[in-house]
Amino acid sequence: MSTASRLPGIAFTDHVFQVPLDHAAPEGEQIEVYAREVVASGRAEDTDLPWLLFLQGGPGGKAGRPLGRDGWLERALDDYRVLLLDQRGTGRSTPATRQTLARRGGAKEQADHLAHFRADSIVRDAELIRRRLLGEDHRWSVLGQSFGGFCTLTYLSIAPEGLDRAVITGGLAGLRSSADDVYRAAYPRVVRKNEGHYARFPQDVEAVRRIAAHLVESPAPLPDGGLLTVEAFQGLGMLLGGGSGSGTLHYLLEEAWVEGVAGPELSDTFLAGAQAQLSFASGPLYAVLHESIYGQRSVDPAGTAWSAERVRAEFPEFDARAALDSGAPVLLTGEMIYPWLFDTDPALRPLKETAELLAARADWPDLYDPAKLAANEVPVFAAIYHDDMYVDTADSLETARAVRGLRTWITNEWEHDGLRVSGGKVLDRLIAMARGEA
Repeated sequence: MSTASRLPGIAFTDHVFQVPLDHAAPEGEQIEVYAREVVASGRAEDTDLPWLLFLQGGPGGKAGRPLGRDGWLERALDDYRVLLLDQRGTGRSTPATRQTLARRGGAKEQADHLAHFRADSIVRDAELIRRRLLGEDHRWSVLGQSFGGFCTLTYLSIAPEGLDRAVITGGLAGLRSSADDVYRAAYPRVVRKNEGHYARFPQDVEAVRRIAAHLVESPAPLPDGGLLTVEAFQGLGMLLGGGSGSGTLHYLLEEAWVEGVAGPELSDTFLAGAQAQLSFASGPLYAVLHESIYGQRSVDPAGTAWSAERVRAEFPEFDARAALDSGAPVLLTGEMIYPWLFDTDPALRPLKETAELLAARADWPDLYDPAKLAANEVPVFAAIYHDDMYVDTADSLETARAVRGLRTWITNEWEHDGLRVSGGKVLDRLIAMARGEA
């Protein structure tokens, strides 16, 4: 099924594909995967345009909704017909949320269902779609951002025959890194991002301490029925991994307080802003599946077991209560998912037991094939962001050395969101590398 539409500068076609829930049982249950084909206006009939598949960050993130030739699409559409994939469970694909998963039955049935929503299944969806759109003998290129880069490494591991070339931005995962390895490397990076923020906005040291002290005594109800605890408040540190995140956080903190009937209280403006940053209502799979993206039986045979929470205990500087007692700055956290989120966020509460089962799940299939990557023949070009808060630079460099023929561009001009905010400059540099022009 497909329908065509237009917006300024672009023509797009909606595609819906039936794919197996479990690719190992192709005749079994089918789900829908949605993809939006985007082409520059006036080039819709250009059959010579090569295809570029975009794999979104996440997990659990739908592809962007273009309003025209905006962002990185401005550059991509010069050369490509772009396919924006809503990865299974997201966007217009068959959704996986508290509302839809309840139809599956209990927590065990839900967890078994979601075990089919990792990178290996996403790649097999992409391969099925490639064959249906392009035909068996035609390859396409892939652009993987963040988690989409992880998926690209999986693509190169299990179906490289489908790829003409691969471009990765901020998404070279550690091939042999356990979840514990990932978080042990992540917490010190988050400390550095906190230090950078407080150096830029020294007044925020006291602003964060004041809010944290208030929340220790009185967790604040959020407009959606969630609860802003001090630990949930620390989650606003997720912002510090993006280029404009430090400023966004500062402006949010500026409007934290108003004078109410009983004295100072957290403002509705602040609580609504915090909720907008912290709620998983629009992307629950990010929370439910996050640690499973690191699960591989050859690396984590016992499962991930709430790794971010366990490893956090090794970094006592993130204890907000201890920081308040000692007079130290309260540190905010980053891309970590904790079990208590399934108590404080209404979109996650019904999925608490499901998340527990996934955290305890052992024997996750491997996602990467180091031997096949070492013999890789697909040209790969990757942007590595120096001191990326979300993806460890050391892991990325080690993976770059492990993938035959992979060329890197290491930059500190952009943060993790460089593809989105650079106005096409990041993608332009990588395309130039692919052409031998850089």
